[in-house]
Amino acid sequence: MYEYINGKVVGIKEDYIVLDNNGIGYRIYTSNNSLLNVENGKKTTMYIYFNLREDGVYLYGFTTEEELDMFNMLLLVSRIGPKVGLGILSTLTPNQIKLAILNKDYKVLCNAPGIGKKTAERIILELKDRIDHSDITDEAGVVKDTSEAQMAIHGLMSLGYTRGEIMRVIDKIDTSGKDTEDIIREVLKRLSKQ
Repeated sequence: MYEYINGKVVGIKEDYIVLDNNGIGYRIYTSNNSLLNVENGKKTTMYIYFNLREDGVYLYGFTTEEELDMFNMLLLVSRIGPKVGLGILSTLTPNQIKLAILNKDYKVLCNAPGIGKKTAERIILELKDRIDHSDITDEAGVVKDTSEAQMAIHGLMSLGYTRGEIMRVIDKIDTSGKDTEDIIREVLKRLSKQ
């Protein structure tokens, strides 16, 4: 029904934004990754997935078509709905998800909330033939791919920090060889100086 909605961001909440388009405020549920790309008062384009359910109409949107495509792909997996799809895309980038599927690395997928080993294995099994190998970049050594860094991110979020605040700091730290506690300590030290 909708391909995209272009408008001014008038509200940013924990899991959705409000986008004003010609005087109509659209509530668009989105991922943490897309939330990092929007600013209050700025114009933006959200690529939309329209979801009609018995309990209402829901819009899910992303700042990139790549993220929307991955969301649509995740919804093809049995027993994965929009909420779980958003959780996965809030934890991992589309590229990281593709790499995990191609490498059959269910542990990376298990970093997402609500994803256990069986669900991760089902994602790999059902999507492995749908991944286009040509558009994947190798992210070896990227901060967000290490399980220690992922656990640190979740730990810091439980302390009340937003994913955006954490990522701005953690991206500047060499996390290789550090355990979760060391990463948390380093991030907290840097956050306290801001």
